[in-house]
Amino acid sequence: MTQTDLQQRVEAAWSGGLGADAAWAAAQQAVAGLDSGALRVAEPRDGEWVVHGWLKKAILLYFRHSPMVEGSRGDYHWHDKIPLKSDLAAQGIRIVPPGTVRYGAHLERGCVVMPGYVNIGAWVGGGTMVDTWATVGSCAQIGRGVHLSGGVGIGGVLEPPGARPVIIEDGAFIGSRSIVVEGVIVGREAVLGANVVLTASTPIIDVTGETEVVHKGRVPARAVVVPGTRPKAFPAGQVQLSCAVIIGHRKESTDRKTSLNDVLREFALSV
Repeated sequence: MTQTDLQQRVEAAWSGGLGADAAWAAAQQAVAGLDSGALRVAEPRDGEWVVHGWLKKAILLYFRHSPMVEGSRGDYHWHDKIPLKSDLAAQGIRIVPPGTVRYGAHLERGCVVMPGYVNIGAWVGGGTMVDTWATVGSCAQIGRGVHLSGGVGIGGVLEPPGARPVIIEDGAFIGSRSIVVEGVIVGREAVLGANVVLTASTPIIDVTGETEVVHKGRVPARAVVVPGTRPKAFPAGQVQLSCAVIIGHRKESTDRKTSLNDVLREFALSV
């Protein structure tokens, strides 16, 4: 079955045009494609990200039709609709217990998952580190050579099907306890200091020029970002609301590793 044929079957199942058995078969095939990496919920194309909403529908159909199953590996027991990812050695990925990766997520060769969590539909590029207690939500797209530091929360965006997932592009560094949700894009080789919180409406304020520039929903490539606040007036008084502040940019003159170390020293970032 071609990808176009599979998409048509998933769309028909979503609209109720297929019987339960056929819908379940279509969902299983689509999620198997996500697990193997043959399919992706979102992918870069000509400098932009294209979202394949039909694959989110397939995941939701999988949840709808999959039975609850009790399982165990050693002393670890679960009762769920989604099995754990398997054949890890053959895929060249390392998962440190009690790290958990759900079936339907794809990790490229060379990924390391410490005791963290990767949800169904996610795609994680080669050489990326998902550090201790970091979580990668459903359908999130994590690039190659990314470091998600301890306690990072990458939000899942499963519904509505057409909504953009959270995207962390190649070479980015996400500092400890940072949170990125609601389809925010963190650009290539950007650096988030510890405790940065980014939602779709969070002001990301570039203060490196003579006049501030405010971004929302996207951190520019190679930007260095720290948490901040800015005042907002309300009838009852003025309060400080959280924002993110771009305080610099990684230098093009050095390679990624050296550049990252320079950034951390130069700006004294907590990570």
